[in-house]
Amino acid sequence: MENGLGFAHFISQTDAVGLGVLALLLLLSVASWYLVVTKALANIGARKRAEVFLKKFWEANSLQDMQATLSANSDHNAFSDLARQALSVKSGNQSGVEKLLAAGGMSEYLTRVLRNGIDQEATKVEYGLTVLASAGSAAPFVGLFGTVWGIYHALVQIGMSGQGTLDKVAGPVGEALIMTAVGLAVAIPAVLAYNSFTRRNRIWLAKLDNFAHDLYALVTVGDKKI
Repeated sequence: MENGLGFAHFISQTDAVGLGVLALLLLLSVASWYLVVTKALANIGARKRAEVFLKKFWEANSLQDMQATLSANSDHNAFSDLARQALSVKSGNQSGVEKLLAAGGMSEYLTRVLRNGIDQEATKVEYGLTVLASAGSAAPFVGLFGTVWGIYHALVQIGMSGQGTLDKVAGPVGEALIMTAVGLAVAIPAVLAYNSFTRRNRIWLAKLDNFAHDLYALVTVGDKKI
């Protein structure tokens, strides 16, 4: 069997189609890892900011105190933004179309505002999940296509050389299988990350929804008393 067989040798022997498949896999891998790192850091930061805000919120003596705290604090997170919107409804700081919507009843308008805030956060946290899902589902098939094309390319070269012995076939075929391994290496982290982020988003939005119910009760029933 020829010496020097391996990934580098496979790259040197493949054609433009094989290189294109490899470039696509590398692109999916880079995009996936970029999203994994950035979303993980963003989620950690959002959780810490939310914990700090919720602690201050439930320690406040009244909604007026909370409104003053929100006005003095420029830090934004999903929970503080939702509280700002709810308190804005209570204070009557609406204009234009918002004032017309509020005229139909504060309870209905507050429900609309809170639901819209949750929907906006849902859209925000789902950013990048489509790329991860696409990488996790498509990368194995892209790698398999690269393997099939690599085997075809290798067999054509072997046929043209007239040397079809096992030692001449096993090397190129084994090299072509590297593309399948690369596809799996791209897909597995993407799938794991997608499942992890999806679970985190479901829990996060459930907590935000519960907080929205608390806000609704506080705003419509009256100030929070400690």
